[in-house]
Amino acid sequence: MRYIALFILILIILPLAGYGEMYKWVDEEGTVHFADDLSNIPEKYRPDVEMRKTSKEISIPENKEKKTPPSTPKTSEREGFEVDLLRRGELWMAEVLLNGRLKRHLIVDSGASFSLISRETAKELGLTIDENTPFIPGATVSGFILTPLVTLESVRVGNAEARNVEATIYTMPSGMDGLLGNSFLNKFKVVLDSINGKMTLFSMEGIPSPDRPGGYGRDYWVGQFRFYNRNLKDLKKLKAKIGNQGPRGELIRVNNAIRYFENQLSELDRRASFAGVPRNWRE
Repeated sequence: MRYIALFILILIILPLAGYGEMYKWVDEEGTVHFADDLSNIPEKYRPDVEMRKTSKEISIPENKEKKTPPSTPKTSEREGFEVDLLRRGELWMAEVLLNGRLKRHLIVDSGASFSLISRETAKELGLTIDENTPFIPGATVSGFILTPLVTLESVRVGNAEARNVEATIYTMPSGMDGLLGNSFLNKFKVVLDSINGKMTLFSMEGIPSPDRPGGYGRDYWVGQFRFYNRNLKDLKKLKAKIGNQGPRGELIRVNNAIRYFENQLSELDRRASFAGVPRNWRE
């Protein structure tokens, strides 16, 4: 209802705006406001105010006889990166470049929290697993396991690239190279065209503005915080389940994972504070 009311308010304001200036501003809760008088806007929001040009301010071409048709407005969404997919049975696979040097065909899986690579791939990339490596719980056909979590310097699919992408290490019984999961996909708006076997990736990052702090919209920030909070919650449940009587190795690995996600969440919160992300987007 709040958004419907805002939409109606905009419809009411726009016709009146043709006879004066109109200002747009966003408060700390992320709510968009409009005003026709700068003095009506709280002083702390004035530096970030956007002024909308009205019909009075639009210049008229000097040659009035040749009227050119109005140009099509440019979309605010960046052009997407189109990727060809390969089909294997019911699965869609994409060619992925890992750390700028190793190509693998990974299953596109928006249901997987993390991307996944095989132990052989991890070895070829020179990734090491030691006592400080975080391990996270995973479910397989044979039951529950703990899998090591690493950070890939870069993951590139077509011309779409993301850096510092988290991935688990596990060799799939099917012999597949791995999964392209949400640790990569959630940095993009993903459009799948199953008829033509294509995937288009639209970057979530845009030009920083009051309603896109740090260049990202509300969905991105909310999704990132939920992602880390959910994993922390699951790990703490697992730690309680293992208890002090469980295998010491498992407890150490889970504790490493908890510390890792706490650090990631702290860093995300720092970035959000610097960008001016509203507090209710971080819950």
